[in-house]
Amino acid sequence: MTVTETDAHLDDFRGDGRDPLALENQLCFALYAASRSIARVYRDALSEANLTYPQYLVLIVLWEEDGLTIGEIGDRLLLDSGTLTPLIRRMETMGMVTRSRVEQDNRRVRVHLTEVGQALRVTARAAREVVVEALDMTDGEILRLRARLMEVVNRLECHLDRIEAKRR
Repeated sequence: MTVTETDAHLDDFRGDGRDPLALENQLCFALYAASRSIARVYRDALSEANLTYPQYLVLIVLWEEDGLTIGEIGDRLLLDSGTLTPLIRRMETMGMVTRSRVEQDNRRVRVHLTEVGQALRVTARAAREVVVEALDMTDGEILRLRARLMEVVNRLECHLDRIEAKRR
């Protein structure tokens, strides 16, 4: 289906005979497919530096603010510590970051970039350019799309928070 064919489907399809469960009407599938595709483009662009897409995301957070705890990184990436801990442990083994316990609370682990981790910023910038080129979108278009997608994320997270609150 082309973009113009998709535009014809943009009106509300409830009550007009179109199946709301048709794949072409699923936002979840479009987001899933877009996420997989962009991750694949990043994977190819980051592979020379032996950097995975999740590692790239952790580095982005640490370039913005070095020395965050695993919990703080998880909050920013919407990931739990069970997912992040092995990822960060591998990054430490590769020399990208160091980990240290927080003095006041031994359960918390702070993560700092090494020189290797800082140097990967050049690779990351080049990878982002590959993605921008693949998307053939302006920075403004990308920022508007990102803002709209984050609005979707925020609405869904609020919904999940309400469900969780009812369970308590």
